Amino acid sequence: MSIKDKVAIIGVGMTKFGDNFELTYQDMMVQAVHEAMADAGISLKDVEAGWLGTFGPDDTGMEGKGGNALCDALQMWGRPVSRVEGYCTSGMEAVRHGAMSIAAGMYDMVIAVGCEKMRDLPPRGSLVARHVEKTHPLLCKGRTAPGMFALVANRYFHTFGIDKSTLAKVAVKNHFNGSLNPKAHFRREVTPEQVLKAPLVADPLGLFDCCPTTDGSAAVVMCSKETADRLGKDYVLIKGMGLSQSAGFFTTQFDPDNDFLGFKATREAANMAYQQAGITDPFKQIDLAEVHDCFTITEIVNYEDLGFCAKGDGGKFISEGVSTLQGELPVNTAGGLKSCGHPVGATGVRVVGEVVNQLLGRMGKRQIKGATTGVAHTLGGPGAESCVMVLGR
Repeated sequence: MSIKDKVAIIGVGMTKFGDNFELTYQDMMVQAVHEAMADAGISLKDVEAGWLGTFGPDDTGMEGKGGNALCDALQMWGRPVSRVEGYCTSGMEAVRHGAMSIAAGMYDMVIAVGCEKMRDLPPRGSLVARHVEKTHPLLCKGRTAPGMFALVANRYFHTFGIDKSTLAKVAVKNHFNGSLNPKAHFRREVTPEQVLKAPLVADPLGLFDCCPTTDGSAAVVMCSKETADRLGKDYVLIKGMGLSQSAGFFTTQFDPDNDFLGFKATREAANMAYQQAGITDPFKQIDLAEVHDCFTITEIVNYEDLGFCAKGDGGKFISEGVSTLQGELPVNTAGGLKSCGHPVGATGVRVVGEVVNQLLGRMGKRQIKGATTGVAHTLGGPGAESCVMVLGR
């Protein structure tokens, strides 16, 4: 069964991503949802149900532990709201669940919201500290996100012969795109020299190879295609979507099938989404993509896992400018996680919203002309979970 062309996205909204110390968790949700509803031309009374993606409610005084956090912020009591969590795919999972409810005929107008408040914690209370102190007593001692993805970078270097200068091209591209995005966390360009001379985080990944921790919220309004037509709204349709888990949170690095050259979950999720959407040649049929560049090496292997180029050609893909705004298949036109930041629960909703805005022709200096089909992608945990959506006019 396919979801193709059954669900329309008619409104998107998001806060500025960054150090939002002046905003609470609920403040950010309210901003994002009201912007999305204004974009859709609806009011809260039109919303029948909601889904909330939040990864770390413990970071915000337990806010986001359940759907009542969204109900409380919006005062939408009496309607079903569910909180979902899937590591860095949490926000896209919210969109996916909302879309499935519409396709099933359960509801006709829903919202999906992602939110995360990550900047109010000191370093000793950060995700890194929690990972080490509160998870597996052996497997997580010394394990960090940069460390896990550095393994991929080193293996990729050894196998395909690229080096840090290739990673730097990803950072330079995404910071340039982010400099054009008024809602990005970091809005300044960087040079290859700055990237290469930055302090190391986990060899070979340096400071500019790693996405920041960020506050932010994003929201989308979805309805049936028939309702969107009746409302006279300009909209984008979900053409296909896939979700895959390929390994456990603690066991990914011990999987004998893991070659450390890409992510099986992305390949499987993409295959599901492409089959539903009728995508047989991603490079030719997709006009742009927003992908999960938690680290610069991740974007390079995403090119390959999403079928944009052959295995081992990711370095060539970025080096030849294929993924720039002027390239044949622009990737991370908003700046990616690298420049936008990564408020975990919000990221998946943001990438969907960015693709929608591109397909509706609303992105100004970073608009991709003539774009009609786009891909949104997230990768969760140590690369063990991925969600992919194909969106189109």
